[in-house]
Amino acid sequence: MIEFGKFNKLKVVKKVDFGLYLDGEEAGEILLPQKYVKNTKDIGDEINVFLYYDSEDRPIATTIKPKANVGDFAYLKVVSTTGIGAFLDWGLEKDLFVPINEQRIKLLRGNYSVVYIYIDERDKRIVASAKLDKFIDNDPQNLEYNQEVDLLIYKESDLGFNAIINNKYSGILFYNELLADLNIGEQIKGYIKKIREDGKIDLSMQKQGYEKIDDVSQKILDIIKSKGGVIYCNDKSDPDLIYSLFGESKRTYKMAVGKLFKNKIINIYENRIELIMGVNSE
Repeated sequence: MIEFGKFNKLKVVKKVDFGLYLDGEEAGEILLPQKYVKNTKDIGDEINVFLYYDSEDRPIATTIKPKANVGDFAYLKVVSTTGIGAFLDWGLEKDLFVPINEQRIKLLRGNYSVVYIYIDERDKRIVASAKLDKFIDNDPQNLEYNQEVDLLIYKESDLGFNAIINNKYSGILFYNELLADLNIGEQIKGYIKKIREDGKIDLSMQKQGYEKIDDVSQKILDIIKSKGGVIYCNDKSDPDLIYSLFGESKRTYKMAVGKLFKNKIINIYENRIELIMGVNSE
């Protein structure tokens, strides 16, 4: 079964001067315009194409990869507006429509917005919505503590930044968990810090507990080795210096350095850390 708003492998059924007609199954024959035909194709050959609707709502195929597919959350630019909605640039000739009743606040030309792309069941058109809550899965059964996840920052509140998790769930990065400045629309890696009984998810920009400390300890050790066995930054150094060197909070850094010291891998001095001579640590 073919899926509009996504890539499909379709067979060539007819060749014409202005392109190829592809077997769209229940949707009938679908045109792939000649400008998207990259190589010579014969009847029966398969082509991987993205299916959507043109300006006259006719099924059309393209080999251009859009910025997002149906079923995706994405951060897109508003390129025009009308009395019934706004249009977003999603990388195709026909812009993506956001109906006025699917806008959380009125979208203006030049704005960017995080939206969810879906097929409107009433008229089968591909559209987008800025009202994200109704598309977020509130049952995070496939997530677990300390799991690395993909995050899309979509909102800032008094508590921190809300993020879409793995294109499916929602969680929050509290301000005290931030290791760097964030912006709406930014895509980063994060970690599951806590899944609450009500399904709400706390996020972190770093792993938690001993597993994280192991990673950071190894990173610090590698940097010390790369600096000839000494680095002028200890557990009392300024947090900004620590973050610039290691990308970690001072608290995490101190715990990692403490582990290296306890394992007799390093010595800590007033203004530096040194690798203990003769230590062979992986």
